[in-house]
Amino acid sequence: MKAVIQRVSRGKVTIDGRIHGEIGRGFVVLLGVAKDDTGEDMDYLVKKISGLRVFEDEGGKMNLALKDVNGELLIISQFTLFANTKKGNRPSFIDAGLPEPSKAFYLDFIRAFRNLGFTVAEGEFGADMAVELVNDGPVTIIIDSKNK
Repeated sequence: MKAVIQRVSRGKVTIDGRIHGEIGRGFVVLLGVAKDDTGEDMDYLVKKISGLRVFEDEGGKMNLALKDVNGELLIISQFTLFANTKKGNRPSFIDAGLPEPSKAFYLDFIRAFRNLGFTVAEGEFGADMAVELVNDGPVTIIIDSKNK
């Protein structure tokens, strides 16, 4: 699994012109699922993202995690994180997971954060979405569960 985590002051996802999910301060997470991902990959990302200390403390140092700042999450499925651009100009998505198992991982990923007590907004798996965010910092972190 791959995740692009962006620290935001706010974010929202719109589908067919209607707001589907919206958050204040927290993370917008773009999540890609690979065809060989397992529950271990998901558990690793959930633990890593929930503990990621990228919010400033009173001294201005990035030392606080999402829970410390009552942060929220907006989680968006993003199979294009597995684009392979080695040959030609048209990306290949051969390493991306198949739709049904990937959707199950995506929904389990959302559920895992909710089970940890986080407020989570979400996109819609497979939908054409417009994602808006205000990247705070900017702070953008990329985590690949295969690079533990």
